[in-house]
Amino acid sequence: MNSFASCRLLRRAFGLLLLPAGAMLAQTHGQMVDRAGVPEWEVSPAFKEDVFTFARIQYESYGRGGWGGRRGRWAIDYPDAELNLAYRLQQMTSLKVNPDSAVVRLEDDNLADYPFLYMVEPGSLSFRETEVQALRSYLLNGGFLMIDDFWGEEEWYNLEYELRRVFPDREIHDLPIEHPIFHIVFDLKEKPQVPSIRHALSFQGTGRTWEREDAREVHYRAIYDDNGRMVVIICQNTDLGDGWEREGESEWYFREFAEKKAYPMGINIIVYAMTH
Repeated sequence: MNSFASCRLLRRAFGLLLLPAGAMLAQTHGQMVDRAGVPEWEVSPAFKEDVFTFARIQYESYGRGGWGGRRGRWAIDYPDAELNLAYRLQQMTSLKVNPDSAVVRLEDDNLADYPFLYMVEPGSLSFRETEVQALRSYLLNGGFLMIDDFWGEEEWYNLEYELRRVFPDREIHDLPIEHPIFHIVFDLKEKPQVPSIRHALSFQGTGRTWEREDAREVHYRAIYDDNGRMVVIICQNTDLGDGWEREGESEWYFREFAEKKAYPMGINIIVYAMTH
């Protein structure tokens, strides 16, 4: 049995034991979050502030695509995506990981406490000028941003516009498959494209992994600082977060997308960001 399968079975066992007790709640940014069966683990009190914490950006959206339910599009796949990914990181890497995640705004005083930030659905993203300045400062002072889960050219143009506000003088580079980020932990042979579980099941057996016709080709792009350090990775025409969040809903989806693509790429990105 491979390590992903054994982890998943362990999670199921924990879920069956603990969910009826109603005790699997986590404190995340001042709110109680249902852990949905994902096990917790102890963090050494001596290193409580030194563990990796997955932090998601809460941002404002605009227009027709600006609402993802009550919370907004920033919260797509929250919190299950990060809870599952944190569990995998703890189990499969040498990183010491916080079992709880964080939700932060770019203007928060404690933003620098989180060296890794995650953002989803930027197709209707709209930064305030103060957020532009805060993000630029954060990235140039050692921070890292991963952007995930958006499809097609229209959403790319909006994200590109907002990133040009942050870094008007920096190029956005396409990453070749030879780049170390695709090989640092898991040796990926192709750039992974992960559709949402709904799209994956709708097109099961056809070989189609894209959600829109103008999103057939997956892109991984990067922005670097003056020292050549990657500060932003942009995952376009893929939804890694759904692969983390929805892994337990379909055996086929888990095998084809969560196990082979979403988790390996997510773990590679985090390990690369934290070691470079």
